[in-house]
Amino acid sequence: MEPTRINIKQKLRAAPLLIPLLILVELLWSERVWMMLVVVLCGIWLFEFLWARALARGLRFRRELRYGLAQVGDQLEERFTLFNRAPIPALWVQVSDHSNLVGYDANIATGVGPNAENVWRNKYVCARRGAFHLGPTTLTTGTPFGMYALEFEYAAADSLIVMPPVMPLPEITIAPGGRAYEGRQRASALERTVSADSVRSYLPGDPYKLIHWRTVAHTDEWMVRNLPSTPAGDWWIWLDLDANTQEGSGENSTLEYAIILAASLAERGLNAGRAVGLIVNARELVWLAPQSGEFQRLQIFRALATLEPSTETIAAQLETLQDTVTHNASVILITASLQAEWLNSLLAFQTHATLPTVILLDRVSFGGAASAAPLDQLLTQLNIPHFVFTRELLDSPTARPGHQGEWDWRVSGTGRAIARTAPTDQAWRTLQ
Repeated sequence: MEPTRINIKQKLRAAPLLIPLLILVELLWSERVWMMLVVVLCGIWLFEFLWARALARGLRFRRELRYGLAQVGDQLEERFTLFNRAPIPALWVQVSDHSNLVGYDANIATGVGPNAENVWRNKYVCARRGAFHLGPTTLTTGTPFGMYALEFEYAAADSLIVMPPVMPLPEITIAPGGRAYEGRQRASALERTVSADSVRSYLPGDPYKLIHWRTVAHTDEWMVRNLPSTPAGDWWIWLDLDANTQEGSGENSTLEYAIILAASLAERGLNAGRAVGLIVNARELVWLAPQSGEFQRLQIFRALATLEPSTETIAAQLETLQDTVTHNASVILITASLQAEWLNSLLAFQTHATLPTVILLDRVSFGGAASAAPLDQLLTQLNIPHFVFTRELLDSPTARPGHQGEWDWRVSGTGRAIARTAPTDQAWRTLQ
């Protein structure tokens, strides 16, 4: 890849001044040593200049990315290639990375021989959701005697969206009675036991009771049953990110936990064939109409990846946007607010057959002082389905299940390593 710009800088600016000075000394004091110094200095200067020009023409760099769309917990991999088409070596090359990916360090000092290339890789496990960029990159090198320094600027960069993780959730009953993991009308116990349209690969969030053990035994892969029921009404996931109601900091906060819950519920509903919509009380309003399919999943997860807290209360937003919610749907409100003001707006949904379910975040488990118990009791009295989630759910081993970019190996009886699962997309993409 050609660099955006090449800068050749002369480091020892005093060296050119020494040549006329030595010539003047030779004229004043005719000694052979002065002329020899002039010849040697001119030779070194010419040698350094030609070395720098050769590196400027022959040194090139390429940066490639694998697994460009990621969730928290997924593994990314980059491949770096340093080319040298010059007949002289690049004795040292400093690669400076200007990515803003949290915790990622691609800086390295290396070198490359004449007419050769140097290839290395860098792996990174995504630790935080958000919108990031990989690149640009700067290469710095120099000549043997340090008279010239070269800087290669590569403006190529690639945007990277790290989406929130999906974690298995406990069984949640979503009004008006459908199960969150099913996303279908209720089937009889006998139907769930003996009837299935087909089987498919296990996805994060699928309940263990749907695992088809006979297929697992034959294929050595996790498979679950697809039940022959019809998807029921739309889901509206309403996420409250009012900054004044959050507890904790960073990854251990109600804000991040609420986003993970929203992602997990969306994944569960979409896997069940439901149309899922998203409304978020965030710094920039998010409103996605209910749709089904993979494209909707990407839309929802991309929106969740870049959310920032809002200054608007959930009560005000519920009142403003309740008419935009489709009738005969289920509204799933995820909030850490313990104020009862938003209950009146929530109850208004019932007038057009839109039934709410509330997921409360226990702020005490995140270090807060206010308990969810009073609001829990009030919701019970109003007969509104609700659930109180604590921070401990995130401490389970399956809370961050991203495995993209990882290989899973098993050892055969003869001691041979066999890949059980391999990354689905192993193509390299050059940063543009």
